[in-house]
Amino acid sequence: MPRTQKNDNFIDKSFTVMADILLKIMPTNKRAKEAFVYYRDGMSAQADGEYAEALDNYEEALRLEENDYDRSYILYNMGLIHASNGEHDRALSFYAQSVELNSRLCQALNNIAVIYHYQGEKAADEGDMTASEALLGKAAEYWIQAIKIAPNNYIEAQNWLKTTGRSQLDIYF
Repeated sequence: MPRTQKNDNFIDKSFTVMADILLKIMPTNKRAKEAFVYYRDGMSAQADGEYAEALDNYEEALRLEENDYDRSYILYNMGLIHASNGEHDRALSFYAQSVELNSRLCQALNNIAVIYHYQGEKAADEGDMTASEALLGKAAEYWIQAIKIAPNNYIEAQNWLKTTGRSQLDIYF
């Protein structure tokens, strides 16, 4: 039974019914519709904390999906799962792939920055100031890119960039 048929609350059932209707009338090919079903099931599993199931669905959606924009979101969600599991290198790989396909995916840029910032702080705690500075520099680069795309977002990152002197750009707000 597909995950979407397991929904047991009214909102999820309503969304599933509406999505199924839209899928039937969408002027797109069968492969794209099938990719969307796997993507939707992946999001549902991810929301339930069923990460292995979500990854299986995302991998199938990725195999079927031909549109780079849509593929970028699949890869982004896969990165979210790996990041939440503490697999930062794998998460960085998925985020980087998503940004390659969609350079305006500021959420992925932000998440890359968050990981580099975390790794930089960890390196500083371990006394490796050279590695820390390099990692924090990478975090700044990615946050600047994300803020240029969405200047009203990432307020804490903007403050960090200002207070650490890592950004001279006046792109905020």
